[in-house]
Amino acid sequence: MANVIVIGAQWGDEGKGKITDLLSRSADVVVRYQGGVNAGHTIVVQDQTFKLHLIPSGILYPDTECIIGCGTVIDPQVLIKELDQLEALNISTRNLLISETAHVTMPYHRLIDQAAEERRGTHKIGTTGRGIGPTYADKSERTGIRILDLMDAKELREQLQWTINYKNVILEKLYNLSPLDPEAVIEQYLEYADRLRPHVVDTSLKINDAIQQRRNILFEGAQGTLLDLDHGTYPYVTSSNPVAGGACVGTGVGPTMIDRVIGVAKAYTTRVGEGPFPTELNGKIGELLCDRGAEFGTTTGRQRRCGWFDAVIGRYAVRINGMDCLAITKLDVLDELEEIKVCVAYEIDGQRSKDFPSNARHFARCRPIYKTLPGWQQSTAQCRSLDDLPRQALDYLKFLAELIEVPIAIVSLGASRDQTIIVEDPIHGPKRALLHTNGMPTSVLSAEA
Repeated sequence: MANVIVIGAQWGDEGKGKITDLLSRSADVVVRYQGGVNAGHTIVVQDQTFKLHLIPSGILYPDTECIIGCGTVIDPQVLIKELDQLEALNISTRNLLISETAHVTMPYHRLIDQAAEERRGTHKIGTTGRGIGPTYADKSERTGIRILDLMDAKELREQLQWTINYKNVILEKLYNLSPLDPEAVIEQYLEYADRLRPHVVDTSLKINDAIQQRRNILFEGAQGTLLDLDHGTYPYVTSSNPVAGGACVGTGVGPTMIDRVIGVAKAYTTRVGEGPFPTELNGKIGELLCDRGAEFGTTTGRQRRCGWFDAVIGRYAVRINGMDCLAITKLDVLDELEEIKVCVAYEIDGQRSKDFPSNARHFARCRPIYKTLPGWQQSTAQCRSLDDLPRQALDYLKFLAELIEVPIAIVSLGASRDQTIIVEDPIHGPKRALLHTNGMPTSVLSAEA
């Protein structure tokens, strides 16, 4: 039995959907623990592409139980649309369970999110406009609507009559927007409640029962470490905690129940929205990475900013998450490059630093210090083992593993399930080192090999 958390080790969009899908083969339960429809996972199975925003990736396995935990905020309209799309493809959703204490994104959340972002002007954060921040804000203010409220028509009506009238004052007076019709919103959400009712349970109890039964549980987050509300590049962050610790809070599971933490990082770095990005590439190489990597957001379609791999961020993600191993994705995107750079440290006000600064203003002044490695200039898309990789590609992976001081367990070379090298099973494999640092044993990904 293993209880494993999968987290993004950069700014999100690292390919967690594919990695979670792969690991779900060994999982009995897959749990989403934070975020909302501002996140998106793209999964390619044979000739079909699935874009999921709320439903855990494990839904593609018919015997896997999928849970949306209490730390997730749920837009019922989007969730029902995903249910309909999956069922239209003959993918069963009977094993989907929804936390009764998860908070609900309402129409006023979306309107306020979009209006507030527009009002910020040059100080905009880069929000998706899907109402996620205002939903979490209401949760903190203790004025939110929860899934269990949807299940009680009388309670929902009483709460929304007051809440919508209150939000209408904000919409009209602050943002000059038209008010919402409370009765129309109530009727719409009662319809959503009828559709979701069969899936709503006490998910914390379900998860802990699964732990007692020694079932394999996979916890998946949205976004990435650098978008964490407390540990990311604030204020250019999301409104929840994507880091590994958020899995316990967002599901109702104690930290002693977690066995492993698996990070996911691209072989380069991307970022969506505003905020500092030390290794960002604005020329032809950045355009090449964007084109070859199809770097457009699953949720918004926005083009992602691309840059070289940042080992300072990598080491920070290892520390913050207590990461056991790493999955490197999109290695194939680098196939055409003659040389590849890796940021090994920052220069901040003339001083060299290998540590990530918590002060956003300091981070904005960081300049990358690079190590240049030779490229391999040949396709890796058909590689299925480490022995298949060009020597330079293997050296690149070893260098990353040594820099961030965590073993690499998975290498992804494309969107399809089969375009993957499994170095070590992150769920069932032993916790052994795959690199040589500080006296650790040497193996196939050792920088000394």
